Amino acid sequence: MSDPPTPTVIILAAGQGTRMKSDLPKVLHEVAGRPMLMWTVEAARVITSDENIAVVIGHQADLVRAILPTGIKTVTQRDQRGTGHAVLLALEEGVGSEGVVVVVPGDTPQLRGEVLEQLVDFKTDSSSGVVLLTANVEAPTGFGRVIRDTDGTVVRIVEQRDATESELAVSEVNTSVYAFDAAALRAVIGDLKTDNAQQEMYLTDTVGLIRERGGVQAMVGDADDSLGINTLGQLADVDAVMRMRINQELMDSGVKILDPSRTYIDASVTVEPGATIYPDVYLQGGTTVADQAVVGPSVFAIDSEIGTGARVWYAVLREAIIGPRTEVGPYASVRKGTVADAGAKIGTFVETKNTHLGEGAKVPHLSYIGDARVGQNSNIGAGSITCNYDGFEKHETVIGDNVRIGSDTMLVAPVEVGDGAWTGAGSVISRNVSPGALAVERGNQKEIPDYAAKRKAKADDT
Repeated sequence: MSDPPTPTVIILAAGQGTRMKSDLPKVLHEVAGRPMLMWTVEAARVITSDENIAVVIGHQADLVRAILPTGIKTVTQRDQRGTGHAVLLALEEGVGSEGVVVVVPGDTPQLRGEVLEQLVDFKTDSSSGVVLLTANVEAPTGFGRVIRDTDGTVVRIVEQRDATESELAVSEVNTSVYAFDAAALRAVIGDLKTDNAQQEMYLTDTVGLIRERGGVQAMVGDADDSLGINTLGQLADVDAVMRMRINQELMDSGVKILDPSRTYIDASVTVEPGATIYPDVYLQGGTTVADQAVVGPSVFAIDSEIGTGARVWYAVLREAIIGPRTEVGPYASVRKGTVADAGAKIGTFVETKNTHLGEGAKVPHLSYIGDARVGQNSNIGAGSITCNYDGFEKHETVIGDNVRIGSDTMLVAPVEVGDGAWTGAGSVISRNVSPGALAVERGNQKEIPDYAAKRKAKADDT
């Protein structure tokens, strides 16, 4: 006996999502750092390959198409004539010619691939023309109701706008996720009518039509796995669900998260077992956190690398590389292009940008270091600044190994401080400093005797 054909998945992503009150297509709104449509694509990939996935697009089609992998087919629905019309267009383009055709909405990012596996298995083991995924919810407002007859058989789905009072009281709702027999779907899709409140071709009407020709079954699932997003409030609710899933998976792998409800980690982020995450941490983009690193509280990091045993707290990291055992914060701004080698320190109220700190180099507090290279074991005194911009161009400051930059030193780039050199506190260094030398630039200190008394007397006279 030959294996059944690979399932086809049709993802419906043509709608505007007017209730989101946004110009951005609904399916491009992000959940845990990923467009919700891509969550649906990932779920579909569990049961099939990209060449068997078709996405129906419409509103701002080019934006939606741009995020999709190249192997996925797109079908354009130029006129928004309903979900049934969207599926009809896909079928007319040759999608789903045989086997099981799974139809899912693109606004269900919480839908798990394993749920689709169960749905396909249910359909494969049954002789019915369609198996629909349903859920029981306490507040079903806005969802189509699943209507059953007295023996529990699914009769039809009625949309809320078309439902009677008794039908509105039904708590079992349609999740808009279906597993069709391809032949059964093709036999009824052309019979869909538009005699309803929205004057659209409802895909839900295929359930009643297929029932007349054979059979319909339902698989009751978890509402948290399958209900769609129509408002920004629902988006926030689903985002919280997805982030909790991410956090739970990380904790199961060995990551210590002190308060999962206050930890926000994108799906694209990698956190290795053995790391510790404190509350109010936001990790986004391609950020990676290595084992034994301690992150937080109050850290925002995007597209950054935090090395083994590093300590980052009360800090903002943007496209930065923080090496092993490096300390960052509190209250540090680490900007694009910063690389801190092992054992370095970017301390309190320090800002760095496009700067390489060598192993063991330290900028402990109250400094700005930009467009600079700082050698191994060098120390930058409090209040020091690399003056890297002349009003027209940026220039580089090079500080050698084992250098001691005195507090409140202004390094006017381009300038180089040699290995082992020192600068005196309060100096403005505008010329290169030789290795091992002390560079001091300040005016001679003057003292005016009895100045305070003279100043007070003058004030009293006025």
